[in-house]
Amino acid sequence: MVLSKGFEIEMYTGTPQGEIVGLSDKIVGSLDGFVREPDSRNVEYTTSPSSNYENLLCALLRPRRELRNYLQRLGNYTLIPGSTLSLDGGDRFFRSDPTNPYHDYIENTYGTKVVTASVHINIGISDPELLMRACRVIRVEAPLFLALSASSPFLNSKTTGYHSTRWGIFPQTPSHVPLFASHAHHIEWVENQLAAGTMQNVRHLWASVRPNGDRRPYDLNRLELRICDLVTDPIALLAITALLEARLLQVIDNPHLDPLTQSNFSPEELVALTVSNEAAAASASLDAQLKHWQDGTNILARDWIAQMYQEVWAIAKQQGFSCFLSPLQKLLREGNEAQQWLQLHAVGFDCQRVITQAIVATQERELELENKLCSSLVA
Repeated sequence: MVLSKGFEIEMYTGTPQGEIVGLSDKIVGSLDGFVREPDSRNVEYTTSPSSNYENLLCALLRPRRELRNYLQRLGNYTLIPGSTLSLDGGDRFFRSDPTNPYHDYIENTYGTKVVTASVHINIGISDPELLMRACRVIRVEAPLFLALSASSPFLNSKTTGYHSTRWGIFPQTPSHVPLFASHAHHIEWVENQLAAGTMQNVRHLWASVRPNGDRRPYDLNRLELRICDLVTDPIALLAITALLEARLLQVIDNPHLDPLTQSNFSPEELVALTVSNEAAAASASLDAQLKHWQDGTNILARDWIAQMYQEVWAIAKQQGFSCFLSPLQKLLREGNEAQQWLQLHAVGFDCQRVITQAIVATQERELELENKLCSSLVA
């Protein structure tokens, strides 16, 4: 069995010099498949669900090629990697839709802390109780996926002390989200949050992982992993996704795999441990010292990931997607985007030079993959 997978990708637009420029109102008005975020400086596209990794690769690249061509028609604009306002612009909001009252609320409540770019990975699971158990497992392991994806060490042309500044400053909302023991627990909790005003609507659940579906919280059909920074390289993103899928297949195959029954900690203690692990992963990503959810053992993020990789490799091989999982080894060896940028910064590259190089590298990587693997794309 393989699961259906889809992505929501948020990206910044701007100049080849790294200045982020708000163009989403123009993009959304001219191109199908793109939607605006509250701030106009980033724009989102979504891939259709697919169980096939080759199809997903091209689905990630195709809208980006279309967007790049459109940006060139507007002027000398491009796509900018990273998950924060790396060089400047963190002092004010640029509204994409001044008439939207929900955007009013977001700007007034959170300011530019939410003006970030990221990738949300959606994996289809239609059984609601199985979905809740999957969410429990992935919630306590979400820091590992943040560690793999971190790409926001800069803000306003300074290093911040984070590898993922985005997750370090992001206003997780509501401030306390429990491990949902059942679908009924989730429904009751969401209804209570809406009644109390801690959630403005059913989308206003900004945690690392959430159950998602067409009529939340009642009709649910997928797990949404929201913790990841933007991963611009599609091969790296698919490797992270393959790890997530293989882990979920393991959860599906083993009904006893559940933090509520397999941990030495209470549900409240598990949430606190996970919040602490997320903060550590936001600071040091793959080099973060984490505590394992089963017994509190100290373990480096990269070691935990390597352990999980070994555990799920046979599942990925059996299901025919191990070739998409294997690039994870390179990511563990060479570091994520934040770590690579910080290495350059440590040897004297200023933030702008790091970002401008990354802009070029991202475009070159897209072209290389299109030519090799998605040659049917229209350039």
